Amino acid sequence: MTIRCQDNASGSVTFCDRFSFDADSVHYAVELRAPGLTARVNEVVAWTWDSDLTTFLEALAADYRGWDGERSWQTNDRDLTVSAVFQSGGHVGLTWALRPWPQAADSWGASVTTWLEAGEQMTSLAADVRHFLAEKHE
Repeated sequence: MTIRCQDNASGSVTFCDRFSFDADSVHYAVELRAPGLTARVNEVVAWTWDSDLTTFLEALAADYRGWDGERSWQTNDRDLTVSAVFQSGGHVGLTWALRPWPQAADSWGASVTTWLEAGEQMTSLAADVRHFLAEKHE
């Protein structure tokens, strides 16, 4: 599944290589691309008991009329963070940040921002992420 920025299609976020060891978690890779940047974390973990990315994206889609400030979500391990801002004109800026091993002295970080329409594009993104993370999706 690839999310492309509506303003500049060379900026993208790809979710891929999904697998699961048990019913409690889903593992997947996230890749960020932008001009001069390719960054990948091979094993992001989504826990079934934790607040998931889908819930966060669905809440953003439900607030299509906008909000003040920044909203954010992160995995339990903090290797994937998503921050959202609402811009007048009905657009949402999603900043996807990868930072594997955030506690390590030699860790690195990278981010890409995608801009989407607040209504249908956000609703579609939430549905696509839900489908990707669903247990029955193989």
